[in-house]
Amino acid sequence: MTESSSPPLADLLHAAVTAVGGTERPGQAAMAQAVAEAIDDGSHLLVQAGTGTGKSLGYLVPALAHGERVVVATATLALQRQLVERDLPRTVEALHPLLRRRPEFAMLKGRSNYLCLHRLHEGVPQEDAEESGLFDPFEAAAPTSRLGKDLLRLRDWSDETETGDRDDLTPGVSDRAWSQVSVTSRECLGASKCAYGAECFAEAARERAKLAEVVVTNHALLAIDAIEGAPVLPSHEVLIVDEAHELVSRVTGVASGELTPGQVNRAVRRAAKLVNEQAADALQTASEGFERLMELALPGRLEKIPEELSHVLMALRDAARTVISALGATRDASVKDEDAVRKQALGAVENIHQVAERIVEGSEYDVVWYERHDRFGASLRVAPLSVSGLLREKLFEDRSVVLTSATLKLGGDFNGVAASLGLAPESPQDPEGGEDAAPRWQGLDVGSPFDYSKQGILYVAKHLAQPGREGSRADMLDELAELVEAAGGRTLGLFSSMRAAQAAAEELRGRLDMPILLQGEETLGELIRAFAADARTCLFGTLSLWQGVDVPGPSCQLVVMDRVPFPRPDDPLMSARQKAVEEAGGNGFMAVAATHAALLMAQGAGRLVRASGDRGIVAVLDPRVERARYGSFLRKSMPDFWYTTDRNQARRSLAAIDAAAKAQGA
Repeated sequence: MTESSSPPLADLLHAAVTAVGGTERPGQAAMAQAVAEAIDDGSHLLVQAGTGTGKSLGYLVPALAHGERVVVATATLALQRQLVERDLPRTVEALHPLLRRRPEFAMLKGRSNYLCLHRLHEGVPQEDAEESGLFDPFEAAAPTSRLGKDLLRLRDWSDETETGDRDDLTPGVSDRAWSQVSVTSRECLGASKCAYGAECFAEAARERAKLAEVVVTNHALLAIDAIEGAPVLPSHEVLIVDEAHELVSRVTGVASGELTPGQVNRAVRRAAKLVNEQAADALQTASEGFERLMELALPGRLEKIPEELSHVLMALRDAARTVISALGATRDASVKDEDAVRKQALGAVENIHQVAERIVEGSEYDVVWYERHDRFGASLRVAPLSVSGLLREKLFEDRSVVLTSATLKLGGDFNGVAASLGLAPESPQDPEGGEDAAPRWQGLDVGSPFDYSKQGILYVAKHLAQPGREGSRADMLDELAELVEAAGGRTLGLFSSMRAAQAAAEELRGRLDMPILLQGEETLGELIRAFAADARTCLFGTLSLWQGVDVPGPSCQLVVMDRVPFPRPDDPLMSARQKAVEEAGGNGFMAVAATHAALLMAQGAGRLVRASGDRGIVAVLDPRVERARYGSFLRKSMPDFWYTTDRNQARRSLAAIDAAAKAQGA
């Protein structure tokens, strides 16, 4: 639809907001106008839109008005479902009379999110079945077991579902059960070879996406589409990345590789039944050498690949290449359902070949390290030093990109986040846009409908001792107990480690007569429901709580951060990135560690005010936010709360907020 024939954007936005029962916000209107302009001139836009702005409609309305296909990538399942089940149906219906068309929309996820009918009806390949315990007579033959009940439910559900999407199954099933009825893209036979290809749920989802004007997907699938060169998303003219503060982390995960002894051994067992003895023996021998080496592996970065590891990886790579060739050349009619078995074996061996070859070849742009897990043992990992160049090349070349989140400005500007995405610092751009010109972009902060300076207080406990790397913080626990008591509960405790969260929960359970919930003791959904239901209840936890809690109202009136959440000093990837910035003449600490901490603190502080009536305090129990030179950078990254370091003021305010909530019956 051309610009001249489009109804005014303000009219479209008004219709959409009315349809979803929302309230028009100045920030939302400013965002919609900026998105429309970026799409029209093919530029890129970073939009910080605070909680309550209505940013989903702020990008959906101008995208639908433009009339070209748009892909919306989000980080969380909750937002995907909100878009597809609430915002898009109502918006499309409301805009239909004005646009004189009804845009189609669809959701697209990775293949393993959809029920595989081949797996369901033909069963799991024997190797996987043995590993998962399905041949355990007490498991497989017992429909009363949890696994047995889940599998029976999945079989019944397969006859009813139209999508095969795991998230449409309510209540859900365990990961173990789902793994018996799903496949990865590496394991999939392909529609042309599969007896159930015509009924495939994953293929049907891809076909719906090809016909849709709006395709809602996730960051991981977007990264796979951009990085691996085999398109999984339909061609599109506009890309909108919501929750864009998560994008670099998700792309890094997709661009990473891992080798573990267990993974290699499984690949050996799968391939051994399908290739000649010589090829199987070579892979087995290489696997044993890798396993022996990993038993001695110490956690940490490998700045130079040790000679012994290099030899072991070359043996793995060469043996894997031989097996891959053999798998393509042989067929065995005696192997039941051989195509599925072969495809799974091939995928497992190809992954080993790719990761081993990547590490052996070496790249100045990769970081390699050993990890050791108490339960799963040692692993060898490789990840890109930076994904900024990759994103600049793959994301911003052929389409207009809008990136939005409540936290994109760190320290007061967009440049830190922009740099991580491969964009140059914001400045006037060359209008001619020569071949070497950086992608044109602008940043826009549309604010928030909330009055943070009146609704919240940022309190920094500057009198506490600076936290050390180890040991208990008795003064911090005393401060925490006093704050929680003054608040009458109502506390979300955000901790930098699970050990710290556990110690705080144990201490306060002994001191205070109020429920203290701890992450890990129940599912996250159940914990959040229990926290929201009882104002006296407190919820303590770590990383996922910093970003995943939405509890408006009096149940959350105190958000506590135990310390600045810098990355661990021994984190190989973060340390390598910091060192690379320093070697290039920059400030590695500010570019990596402080930026990482600022992003988490901005997200954590955002848990406090979720509605216009919310009141409360964000308490940071780390004096460095006041004393250290980088403290102002961290404070500028958080909402513009009224600021204090007066502990008595913090307690008086909490007591007043608690009294007001009780007076209102909350």
